[in-house]
Amino acid sequence: MATRDPDRKRQQLMDAALAEFAEYGVAGARVDRIAGRAGISPGLVYSFFAGKEGLFDAVYEAIAEQTVDAVPIDADDLPGYAGRLHDAAAQNPQVMRFLAWYALERGERPVSEMVARSMDEKITAIEAAQRGGTVRSDRSAGEILALVLALANMWQHHTEDVGRLVPDAQRRTVITDAVRHLVTPQQPPRG
Repeated sequence: MATRDPDRKRQQLMDAALAEFAEYGVAGARVDRIAGRAGISPGLVYSFFAGKEGLFDAVYEAIAEQTVDAVPIDADDLPGYAGRLHDAAAQNPQVMRFLAWYALERGERPVSEMVARSMDEKITAIEAAQRGGTVRSDRSAGEILALVLALANMWQHHTEDVGRLVPDAQRRTVITDAVRHLVTPQQPPRG
C-alpha cells in the first residue's frame, strides 16, 4: 500500500524542477518532463504550485534560503565569505546554471522580500565592520557587497580558455586574495 507523503513529493518535485530548469530555463522547461523526473503525475504539479512559473520562482526562493543558511556572511572576514560562496557554487553547478537562467529570464523583476531582507542584513553587517575598522569605508557597503559577490562567483560559468588561464585549484585563492585587497582598509602613508 502506497503512503501519501506530500512533503516528500514536494521535495521530489523541487529537485526535478531544479534539474529541468537548470537544463532548459523556464521557457524551455516542460511540466510533463518535470513530473516524469519527480515520478508524479503532471496534474499534481499544479496542486503544489501555480504552474511552471510558480515552480520556477519557488526553486529560486529555496536556493536563496539554502545559500543564506549554508553560507552566512562574516563581514569581518569577507575574503573567507567569498571563498565559502565560491566553494558552495563549485559544489553545486546545477544551482549555478539555474541561477544563470534566472538572471536571463527574471533579471528585470524586483527581488523577493526574502532576498531583499538578506541583502539588507549583509549591507548592515558590512557597515558595522566598516565602523569597526575591519573593512575599508571609502566605498559604500552596497558597492563592497556587490563586488564580493561578483568575485566569489566569477568563474562559475567559465569557458575552457579561462580554465587554461587559472586552474581550478587556484581560483579560490585568487578570489580570496582579490577580496582581501578590495576590503582591507588602506594604511596612511608613513612619513
